[in-house]
Formats: sequence, C-alpha cells, structure tokens
Amino acid sequence: MPIYEYRCRKCGNVFEKFASISSYSREVDCPACGEVAELKISGGTGLIFKGSGFYITDYKKNGNNSKESKKKSQSSDNKSD
Repeated sequence: MPIYEYRCRKCGNVFEKFASISSYSREVDCPACGEVAELKISGGTGLIFKGSGFYITDYKKNGNNSKESKKKSQSSDNKSD
C-alpha cells in the first residue's frame, strides 16, 4: 500500500498516511490542528530489498571489472596461439 505525504496549509505540519491508490484523497484533516492538509508531490523512494533472500552483490555494477575481464580474456587468447 502506498504512503502519501501531506502538508498542513495552516501550521505546516508534514505527515504521512497509508492509503490504497483508489482511495487516497488530495486533501485530509491535519492531525495536529484539524485544518486542511494538501497532498505533497514527492520524488518517491528507491526500491529497497531487505531480508535474508537478498544480497548487495546481486545488484552491484561491474564498473572497472569488465575492463579487467576483457584484458584477461585477450591475454588468454594470445597465449593459446
């Protein structure tokens, strides 16, 4: 279920609220002062996997390792000639 972020027009209180995509509202009551709070547009968050089934190395970018592996494969090709 998505988390929506709201900001109160009067007191500036920022708070989050869980709601399904079909039942969220652009305006809700502020829990601090009771006035109208508007939906904030945010950039969202990245996808985070936590738990025993996920490993940091599963999504690691190769970077310089690809250059090193190319050099190794070229040197092994030259040795076979």
